[in-house]
Amino acid sequence: MKYTLLILFLLTGTCSISFSQEKQSRKTEKHSPVVEEKGLIKVSVMYPFAEGKTFNMEYYETKHMPMVAAFLGSNLVKYTIEKGVASGIPNQPLPYMAIGTFYVKNLSEYQAAIAPNRDAIRADFANYTNATPVILISEVVR
Repeated sequence: MKYTLLILFLLTGTCSISFSQEKQSRKTEKHSPVVEEKGLIKVSVMYPFAEGKTFNMEYYETKHMPMVAAFLGSNLVKYTIEKGVASGIPNQPLPYMAIGTFYVKNLSEYQAAIAPNRDAIRADFANYTNATPVILISEVVR
């Protein structure tokens, strides 16, 4: 009986400590900024808005971006797709219709993966836009 109570006490104490640590960890996560992207290379492909320019978001999301992501392989950490909705200045035109962003670990690996596929990527533009993208490659600082 003594051993049963001792084991029960130890298990209860262990569970309380684990739960307390998990709860504290969740509290910290809510208040700490996520910096998991620091040091990654960010490739932003921005499609400027202009009169007469079009953009097929469905095609971009379901065909183009997954195709490019497949070329990048294990160097790719993640990618995002943004749809422009407004300018930062009231009553001004939308600066970009869309922005596609790739987060990769290594710039030279990115360039090596894109180089042999550049023509296929460019040829696919006609399937979703008539705008010429602006590309910015940067390093995530924070």
